[in-house]
Parts: sequence; structure tokens; C-alpha cells
Amino acid sequence: MKLAIIGYGAIAAFAARKIQEMHGVQISYVLCREGRQEVASAQIGGDVKAVTKFSDIQETVDLVLEAGGHEAFRQHVFDVLAAGVDVVSVSSGVMANEEDAQKLAKITDESGAVLHFATGAIGAMDALNAAAVGGLTSVTYIGRKKPAGWKGSRAEEVIDLDSLVAPAIHFEGTAREAASLYPKNANVAATIAMSGIGMSETKVKLYADPTVQKNIHEIEVEGAFGSFAFRIEGSALPENPKSSALTAMSLVAAIQRRQAKIIS
Repeated sequence: MKLAIIGYGAIAAFAARKIQEMHGVQISYVLCREGRQEVASAQIGGDVKAVTKFSDIQETVDLVLEAGGHEAFRQHVFDVLAAGVDVVSVSSGVMANEEDAQKLAKITDESGAVLHFATGAIGAMDALNAAAVGGLTSVTYIGRKKPAGWKGSRAEEVIDLDSLVAPAIHFEGTAREAASLYPKNANVAATIAMSGIGMSETKVKLYADPTVQKNIHEIEVEGAFGSFAFRIEGSALPENPKSSALTAMSLVAAIQRRQAKIIS
């Protein structure tokens, strides 16, 4: 299986290292910004050629991995899918933009390519997918980070992050609203929304919490099946404290599942 990868940050580099250890899988290309080819090749490692456009790839690739964020997704993934090549992405937050979602639906319908969003920093999506079959009445996502983790986001406009001594909520609304107001933190909410009750019906609460040391993601679900709650405390990648280790791991797991003959 020949792969190309979009992005060369901590998530992409971790995934690349793990994938290069797998039998029968080769990362041949990395897509990056103009002028960053040398850095991108070094970050991904192996015999990888850096290009700035998917059209620059002159041989067949079986799959493209996207780990470059929303801007990189919009720059490259539409072209990849239009060429009929499947994509595994960690940037599910782009689906909160209705125009992007409609465009992606049209492209995949016409080309036959499949866009698969990896589960990223959250879990229990198998249970949520199953529960959605019977009908859901409520899905709530609660995200908690220490105050420093919200620096550079809308949270700074709502609360004084530097003076918090107790947990403080700085957003309450829908997954679609959260993705619009917090684009760098949209992927978990979007993944939950797509797996369950939808962008406009999924409730989101975001907290700055000085009592926590890790990013905490919680889901509360009710429906015809009954109810469940899920909580995960996520560690960051050592190379980048803002990058979720589980997000990188979920990208590798998606490749493992594509290779597997027996799937649990």
C-alpha cells in the first residue's frame, strides 16, 4: 500500500514513524507548503518526496492521510478525492462548515472516493454509532483543559484565564457553533456530532479548569438504547504539548484496520 501524507507536524511525524514499521505499507510522499519541502521530508523520514500539490505526484498512491489541520485539508483533500483516491483524515471539524460538507459530499459521490475521519482524541464512537441506529434523544460533549490550553482562543474574550482558581465555562452551545468559534478545538465535537445526532443537535460545553493536568473529554448520551457516559484524559505528544497522542494513534489504527482481514 503506497501512501501520501498531508502535514509534517507532531501528529503526522508520529503516525509516519509507526506506519513505516508496518509490513506492506510505504509512505512515498508528503504534501506541504511551498518552501517547506526539506523540513517536511526530514520530519516524516524515510524515502519520502515532498510536494506542494497532489497533482505533482506522478505515480499511483492508494491512500492519502491528512494530519495537517483544516487549512491543509481545504488546500489538498478536495483535489485528492476528486482524483478518486481515498483519504483518512483527523480534521473532522471541517464538516461543521455546511458549504465544505456539501462540496465533499458532491465530490465523493462523483469520484467514488471515500473520506474516512479517524476517531482522533475521543473514544466510544462505536457505541455512539450503534446507539444512533435506534434513535438518540440527547448527546452532550464536555471538554476541559487547563487555562493555558485555551490561550489564543475565544475563551480569552470570555474569561480571565490567568486568574482562574476554579473551573469556569466559557462556551455552551451546539457542535456547529463550537466548531465555528473554536476552529482549533473543533475536531472532537465534530466527530461526536457526525457519529451521533448531528452538528446542530449535539450540545457542547467547554471549560477552562485549573484543577486538571490533561485534556479531558466527556460524552453523555441518551436514546432508545438507554444511556452511557464516557470520559477520557488525553496526554499530549512529547514533541508538541498541543497535539493529542490519541489523535496520532487513531490515524495509525485506521491504517491497521484497512489492512486487517479480521476486524473487531
